Amino acid sequence: MTDANWLDAAAEDAVFDVIGAVLAGCEISLYNVEGHIHATDNICTHGQARLCDGFLDGFEIECPHHQGRFDVRDGSPTCEPAKRALRS
Repeated sequence: MTDANWLDAAAEDAVFDVIGAVLAGCEISLYNVEGHIHATDNICTHGQARLCDGFLDGFEIECPHHQGRFDVRDGSPTCEPAKRALRS
């Protein structure tokens, strides 16, 4: 992948834990886990809540509305009621 395929969303040091951003018209969440930055859609696939307002625990983001969880590395649901994966 060349640099032309990447878009800057935030400075790396601005992603302390989890932040929300709008990039090319899409709401995303950025996560810093053990010094690695991960990105997913910002809207929960179950309850339409903003994941940047949730709780990050290791590689899992917990939705602030119904406590569904997703793996921030690949967007897969890890705890119900979340059943559909996030784009990552």
